[in-house]
Amino acid sequence: MPLPKAELHLHVEGTLEPELAFELAARNGVKLPYADTDELREAYRFQDLQSFLNLYYELMAVLRTEQDFEDLANAYLARAAAQGVRHAEIFFDPQAHLSRGVEMGTVVEGLWRALGRSEEGHGISTRLILCFLRDESAESAMETLQAARPYLDRITGVGLDSAEVGHPPVKFREVYEAAAALGLRRVAHAGEEGPPQYITEALDVLGVERVDHGLRCMEDPELVARLVRERIPLTLCPLSNVRLRTVDTLADHPLPAMLDAGLLCTVNSDDPAYFGGYAGDNFDAVQRTLGLTEERLRELARNSFLAAFLDDDEERRQRYLAEVEAYTFP
Repeated sequence: MPLPKAELHLHVEGTLEPELAFELAARNGVKLPYADTDELREAYRFQDLQSFLNLYYELMAVLRTEQDFEDLANAYLARAAAQGVRHAEIFFDPQAHLSRGVEMGTVVEGLWRALGRSEEGHGISTRLILCFLRDESAESAMETLQAARPYLDRITGVGLDSAEVGHPPVKFREVYEAAAALGLRRVAHAGEEGPPQYITEALDVLGVERVDHGLRCMEDPELVARLVRERIPLTLCPLSNVRLRTVDTLADHPLPAMLDAGLLCTVNSDDPAYFGGYAGDNFDAVQRTLGLTEERLRELARNSFLAAFLDDDEERRQRYLAEVEAYTFP
């Protein structure tokens, strides 16, 4: 049995495995520019964030119906459960679907057909987080938030993802203020490829409660001290960082130094179909390559539940934390 953990940085569109992509393409009459799953897997070799995003958006063409989104979410939940995930806070990118003529309701209702039964079917509690594409306009983000208003009973928070450099958090000040007024939790990608200043801006301008990635905080000792002092969680994605060349090799990853500094780090999979592994695979990789002790792994699992948006269900959080403490490593 794997170590119990929460996954807090997971793009549901990034769980689209080649086999499911071809299955949905056939269902929806979409022709993919790849001969077979092997050729598609070969395309999963990226030079940087943008080369990944190009393929990521290209493959979204196969997602058309509620059934497609339900199948996508269920496939992720099955894999996550097998790797010890007990709670998942799942990002989705509605603008990438709206621009293709797929309505907000199709996306949310389809995902919720899986997430609404995730505890019963997979033993995983879930939250849904709507992400804005930062390389789209602030006006488009606001329109997307308005389109989501009928579905806010199923959406816990908002996030900010896609190409980071050149799109600072301040661009989205107004939409984050609107989201806060609606009672939504706030997170944002910052400090992956963008500079440490983007992390500070996400905190001060957007009011984020959690920073997605954030590994470049280590370039700014004052920022590190602030993150430690304010207990701001960081949702790190080690295998993603290697695949996108944010770090050269996993052995170069700053995770041990970040933990030593007292940062509240968590380990997640980001876009696991593209980056070589799900949540448990990331835990295994950092343990093997970075030599993390069992207590360090337990700390990461504990952090994941402490950082989760479970304020409305503290009893559940404490139950998950008790599972972590009771876990016996094989």
